[in-house]
Amino acid sequence: QVQLVESGGGSVQAGGSLRLSCVASGYTYIYSSWCMGWFRHAPGKEREGVATIDRSGRTSSADSVKGRFTISKDNAKRTLYLQMSSLKPEDTGMYYCAARPGCGAGEYAPMDVHWYNYWGQGTQVTVSS
Repeated sequence: QVQLVESGGGSVQAGGSLRLSCVASGYTYIYSSWCMGWFRHAPGKEREGVATIDRSGRTSSADSVKGRFTISKDNAKRTLYLQMSSLKPEDTGMYYCAARPGCGAGEYAPMDVHWYNYWGQGTQVTVSS
């Protein structure tokens, strides 16, 4: 079994920054081969993809966060990060990390909530204007 635990959320003013972390534990065999992503869920909206990273380190980001958010993965620490800057009130929501172990070489990590096998419990981000 795999456990994902997010941290780093909080309340900030618009223009501020936060760094989210997601630590994996349990059956983390060949963590380097995992595809992972960050998703968020705002009240009244569906869960949406924020950024993803594949096993080779290729990243993709939603248009709404391009140039402001950066996803990265430290395989040695079994940790996924999301560096968020220039935060806006519309970035408010619960942020979840997701993982798909055994991602194929060259396989693209999509922003599809149904594609990932494991999810964390989430960390709340609140941005005030």
